[in-house]
Amino acid sequence: MDPLHAAVRPALAVDAEADLPDGARDVVVVGGGIVGLAVAWRAACAGLTVTVLDPSPGDGATHAAAGMLAPVTEADFGEDDALTLHLAAARAWPGFAVDLERATGTDVGLRTAGTLTVAYDTDDLALLRRVLALHAAHGLDSQELTLADARRREPHLGQRVAGAAWAPHEHAVDPRATHAALLGALAVRGAAAPGAGHRLGPGSAVVRARATHLALDAAGRVTGVHDDAGRLHRAGAVVLAAGWESGALASGVPGVVVPVRPVKGQTLRLDAGPDLALEHVVRGVVQGRPVYVVPRDPVPDGQGHGYAGHREIVIGATTEENPDDRRATAGGVFALLRDARALLPGIDEAAIVDVTPRARPATPDNLPLIGATHVPGLHVAAGHGRNGVLLAPLTAEAVVAGLTGEPLAADAAAALAAAHPDRFTDAPVRPARAVGALAAPGAIGTPVTPGAVGAEPRAMG
Repeated sequence: MDPLHAAVRPALAVDAEADLPDGARDVVVVGGGIVGLAVAWRAACAGLTVTVLDPSPGDGATHAAAGMLAPVTEADFGEDDALTLHLAAARAWPGFAVDLERATGTDVGLRTAGTLTVAYDTDDLALLRRVLALHAAHGLDSQELTLADARRREPHLGQRVAGAAWAPHEHAVDPRATHAALLGALAVRGAAAPGAGHRLGPGSAVVRARATHLALDAAGRVTGVHDDAGRLHRAGAVVLAAGWESGALASGVPGVVVPVRPVKGQTLRLDAGPDLALEHVVRGVVQGRPVYVVPRDPVPDGQGHGYAGHREIVIGATTEENPDDRRATAGGVFALLRDARALLPGIDEAAIVDVTPRARPATPDNLPLIGATHVPGLHVAAGHGRNGVLLAPLTAEAVVAGLTGEPLAADAAAALAAAHPDRFTDAPVRPARAVGALAAPGAIGTPVTPGAVGAEPRAMG
């Protein structure tokens, strides 16, 4: 049984008659980007009442993201745990997209056309072949193409390229459309959850306010969040999904370390006419510099944005160890255009409509922090780096499983083990509970029972 589409059956009994503090929710999610909203929506589908706190939902890394779902072409040397996690996340995306589109009637722009990787010169081709050898060692589906085959797949490739490779099973999605759909799904009151007979949590809401610090009770349990308007949002559990700002919020909780830092990146959005009909994500290495070009589906009738037959193309992305100053740099924009047009010269004719600098939330080991911490009531969904869009559905599954006490599938639990949020603390790290596993007394991640906020926490039995 899919725990996200089943009625909530928490693994422990709590006092259902407990009085609820005014305004209390089962869960407060701090952060309204794609990760936070995915957690909130899946929690609402599980019957929990949810508040999302964010002064400007979706205006962080989600707003800049290109939306590549690319576990193969993002694979890197020495990052086997990240690869395992990303592969599991990619498997979660098709079902997530179907559920969200059914719930809202909104197309999230999922494209399954594969990824073409192009090497600009012979040194770039040598690097590409090293990466292909890494793929082969892990049994990943990618292969080198002749230049003739590459041009048949993508006729817009420039004349000066040295080689290419093909990853047929990689996808892409529109992060802004997905975020809008998640906002719409949370705005629905009493709508049936997709594929199930239960209802969305009745109190789901997005509050446009900034979280300032977490509330703790005398025993050290996290019991809510204070915002910049002086309000206390009481909750049975708090999920930190505030991107690179999550670390500062966690610092007020003794014994919790969330080492997330901002890593700035810039993306460009272009409006391309029918003459630049890219069909695949094109990734490239141009004299050692990575670049990617992500096409969206064309606008069929000119409604919404652009003109009929036009499509959005996203170019990215720079990586800078700099704060989130929201300032685009001339050098960053120039570098992206220079390298993208070296591979796809037709980009010269496209109009630049958006330059988006934002900071991604990065961690010291390039792995996110996902799940319940050793502090009762505190869960984390942060530090997703370049792969927040890819990881959002799997992160939501994991966090909601920790909130409700439902087990994760064995492969998902194994993939998430390296992303445990307590790995930077002195607290013992407990693995995610897989299907069929038994919870030990006092296990981390005491479930939240819908409507029982404020009840005395008890160990899982």
